[in-house]
Parts: sequence; structure tokens; C-alpha cells
Amino acid sequence: MKGGTAIMTTTRFAAALAAAVFLLAAAPGAARAAGPLDDPGFAKVITCAACHGANGNSGSDMMPIISGLDPAYFKRQIENYAAGKRPSPEMEPYAKEVQFLGADQIAAYFAAQKRVPTPIRVSAEAAARGKTIAAQCVVCHGPDGKGEAARLIPGLAGQPPGYLAQQMALFKGDTRDPGDPLLAAKKALMKIIPDGQFADLAAYYSSLR
Repeated sequence: MKGGTAIMTTTRFAAALAAAVFLLAAAPGAARAAGPLDDPGFAKVITCAACHGANGNSGSDMMPIISGLDPAYFKRQIENYAAGKRPSPEMEPYAKEVQFLGADQIAAYFAAQKRVPTPIRVSAEAAARGKTIAAQCVVCHGPDGKGEAARLIPGLAGQPPGYLAQQMALFKGDTRDPGDPLLAAKKALMKIIPDGQFADLAAYYSSLR
């Protein structure tokens, strides 16, 4: 009986060991298949994720959502930040880092991510007032606020309201991309919109889905 028990114990141990080896061998493969590290661009966007979220879906009121962003528009903004054409002491060093790591791959990574609208809520009254004001913006940003990639016009729908209102003020003061001829019409429009209406206009576009 002792010999039989020993054989049985050895057999069970061998089976358990084999199962453990199998699980260890299978686990890394499963993790790679399920995790974001599977994407070759993920390691390069870790710095971006600190502010914009792991997949570019910012939860902050002042930080833009960059998931689903058109690659050409993304790269233009990176170029402008890095060159100081879009002045930002915060973004300039990160833009240069993106260029160093590979703007094409990072732009492609964020473009491939599913955009999730901001979780920041706006009042229905503010959004309704903003909808009326937005009639002037339709020619560029479209009736649904989705923009037009071919003309490097970004979508505004679902972006954080605080960020949108901030950008409107920067356009009005010509402190965003100062002197850029591509933005002359937008800046001219912002100059005739009273500052007090920016919050309502931002609320409207932020509420679009």
C-alpha cells in the first residue's frame, strides 16, 4: 500500500506540474491577445494617456478627447505645438516627444480608438441656446458637429465643454495658431460672438452624440 500511495502521489504531482506548466505557457499568450500592449503603438502613447486617457478618451472638462481623431489633423496639431505655432508651454515638449517617437504611428493609434463622448454633463437650457448660435458654425463643422477631415476641420461633438469654450476664447484673441491663414475665417466669426455665449455654444457641441 505504501508503494502504491507513493506512486499515486508521484502521478498526481506530475499531473499538477504539467498543468501548471501548461497554464504558464498559455497565460502570456492570452494576456497579449486581450491587453492593449498588443498594439505596437501603445508603448509610445503612455505619456499622452496621463492626461488624455489610455485610449484618448479624456474624462476631464479641460482636456480634449483625441480618440478617433483624423491622423492628418492630429499630426498638424503636433507639428504646430512642437514649432510653437500653437503656443502651449505644456504641450510643446510632449509634441516634440511624439515627433521623436513617431507621429505617424501615434496618430494611427489614436485614430483607431473608439471615441467615447465626454462624461461632463451640460444643462439642456444652455445646449438649446447654443444650438441657435451654432447656425453660424454649420458651414465648417457640419450640422452634427462632426467636422470634415478632408479640410482638416475637427469634430466638436462630445468634446468637453470647458475645453471647447477655452478654444473659442483663444481663437477670438488670435492666441491659438496666431496668424494662421487657414483659421482666419474661424477667428473672424469668433470675434463677432459675445464672450458670454461661448459657454452655451460649447454646451451645445458637447451635448451632441
